[in-house]
Amino acid sequence: MSLLTVEGLAITGPMNPRYAEILSPEACRFLVGILRKFGARREELLAKRVLRQREIDGGKLPDFLPETAAIRGGAWRVPPPPPDLLDRRTEITGPVERKMVINALNSGAQCFMADFEDANSPTWENVLEGQINMRDAVDRTISYRSPEGKDYRLKDKVATIVARPRGWHMEEKHILLDGKRVSASLFDWSLYFYHNARNLVKRGSGPYFYLPKMESHLEARLWNDVIVHAQNELGLPTSTVRVTVLIETITAAFEAEEILYELRDHVSGLNCGRWDYMFSVVKKFRNRPEYLFPDRTLITMTVPFLRAYCFHVIQVCHKHGAYAMGGMAAQIPIRNDPAANAAALAKVRADKEREAADGHDGTWVAHPGLVPTALEAFALHMKGANQLDRLREDVKVTAADLLQPLSGPITEGGVRWNIHVGIRYLEAWLGGSGCEPIHHLMEDLATSEISRAQLWQWLKYGASLADGRKITIELYQVLLDDELAKILAEYGVERYEGGHFPAATELFMRMVRSKDFDEFLSLPAYELLP
Repeated sequence: MSLLTVEGLAITGPMNPRYAEILSPEACRFLVGILRKFGARREELLAKRVLRQREIDGGKLPDFLPETAAIRGGAWRVPPPPPDLLDRRTEITGPVERKMVINALNSGAQCFMADFEDANSPTWENVLEGQINMRDAVDRTISYRSPEGKDYRLKDKVATIVARPRGWHMEEKHILLDGKRVSASLFDWSLYFYHNARNLVKRGSGPYFYLPKMESHLEARLWNDVIVHAQNELGLPTSTVRVTVLIETITAAFEAEEILYELRDHVSGLNCGRWDYMFSVVKKFRNRPEYLFPDRTLITMTVPFLRAYCFHVIQVCHKHGAYAMGGMAAQIPIRNDPAANAAALAKVRADKEREAADGHDGTWVAHPGLVPTALEAFALHMKGANQLDRLREDVKVTAADLLQPLSGPITEGGVRWNIHVGIRYLEAWLGGSGCEPIHHLMEDLATSEISRAQLWQWLKYGASLADGRKITIELYQVLLDDELAKILAEYGVERYEGGHFPAATELFMRMVRSKDFDEFLSLPAYELLP
């Protein structure tokens, strides 16, 4: 059933009275205004991504842009942070599911990254319920009763909300404008902003966002223009909106300073997103065999090209008064094995101490149980609310540093891990769960992306395992059968057969075997969602 709410706008997803509160006539008019004004520019920028990929395929590696050298040499500054973004030493991330929202806000972290993107399977229900949950969280009226009868409510002191919409490449198939799907980024962002911006300001906070998957400063310019338009529409002053940009593509790393500049009236900082960044390197250099990666478990943040990336983000941010946020700790508590739990927490502590010692101003965790560990790690190295005074001028990051290839072994275990986790996560995503615990790690869509990208890359170049065996589709099939058997044994027949494993396996392996590299796993997977 199609419900027309504004001229040209059609809602094709199922509606109920609660959804109608989010997709009210006023909210839809606001959304339509943004879509009509900025939708075509988004499409043009996506087309530029294709052209840039052709240049890379033709041998032109990314580099710092000569035409923006004056920006990189400038002495401009971003605005000082508002009080509730002054200390961001620990941020917890998670989907906009109701119980998770409450637990995250109550976790003791300084901020909660409320995720409409990689940790959220974008079913129509999840997207609309997520908007309702965030509205109720901002209103401080959110509550939840579990099937077991346990009640969840907000504490007096809660984390600051920073919402993350979907990336520029995604569309929302349940909303049509003039018969065409609309930008999922603008859909998520506009509805959250419209329903919450004024209320957040009244409560002494503001509409704060993480902006994902950007590939250039021109994409940041588009976001800034959207923000200016939206603030004017609601009568809010400049700099009401504050954004943090995830530098999770190799091309964005080379334009990190320009991205800050384009958003300079509204930006708070940049973030290092490790799995997506690795995925971007594989994707962008997919036709360059020198970028053949080893097992992803060997690609820690201490390898040279990732160290350079982190130092570059810290330098760029602190030079202009912006925060440099560290990456994710995906571990979750192992309650039935104290020794394994202690080892996992030690790994998290070491990672967070490295980030703090390097000069990051904060970090991410995926579970409330990791918040104390992250807080303690940062307390050792960061005595104030941030480290903006640490300019790290002692480190010189060059284009060659950011582009340094990485060698290492590819093992059968590495192949198995990518198959097992990639398919298992995708199965959960197709079932509506975008944040899935797998072997004591909280995984999101970036895990499946890097997993299938590596498998594709190894197959394309006929790489060999460390024991000398050549990687072939026949080898993948043998290991796939083994891993599916393991999952079946763990899940049980009823749960396994009642899930989405046939669809997840078919899609994942089809993308691994494809002659051409698919830009995003989420695009074909989205077509399988309700």
